[in-house]
Amino acid sequence: MKTAVIVFPGSNCDRDAHDALARLTGKPPAMVWHKDGVIPEGTDLVMVPGGFSYGDYLRCGAMAGNSPVIAQLKAHASRGGYVLGACNGFQILTETGLLPGALVRNASLHFVCRLQKLKVESANTAFTSAYTGGSEIVLPIAHAEGNYYADASMLDRLEGDGRVAFRYAAGENPNGAARDIAGVLSDNGRVLGMMPHPERAIGGGECGADGTRLFESLMAAA
Repeated sequence: MKTAVIVFPGSNCDRDAHDALARLTGKPPAMVWHKDGVIPEGTDLVMVPGGFSYGDYLRCGAMAGNSPVIAQLKAHASRGGYVLGACNGFQILTETGLLPGALVRNASLHFVCRLQKLKVESANTAFTSAYTGGSEIVLPIAHAEGNYYADASMLDRLEGDGRVAFRYAAGENPNGAARDIAGVLSDNGRVLGMMPHPERAIGGGECGADGTRLFESLMAAA
């Protein structure tokens, strides 16, 4: 699988993304600078990493969502390429319109950094096929604006179309997200945004290895 990571000023999870993709796919990803970089032809997966793009000025992800590279990202997605946005990457994807809804301030008004229990909603997606639908996994989170919001009609549509990929485990919602939503898919199922960090949970550290199967799912799909 050929991969790429978009790097914005203020990104701080681009190295995590690089190392996870290099380790799991056996090939280092292309590191694409947001302003003048190019997503290489033939790329299967583009990862939009976490961090604090542009220092989170205006809104989290707002400035990055208008960066020159976004046109390439949209073209990649429209061709059927896979896109994974984690944490700030999820925020950026909502700002671009590649995913619906918005990420707003945590209900507690506090930054939350911890290991988080999640429910895998379905194994029938390109991002979750290596999991068991309905199973519980643990991934790290670290965010202040992870409270997923969409209006009731959009939430109903996401539910009805099977586009909720991950939820926070019952009673474990860390940020007030609507319907405990932790990750959502695009219309075509090729774009996933999620607040937890699967790239930080690939084994060999204190965050466990439950993120590994997400990347294994993508490798099988690609």
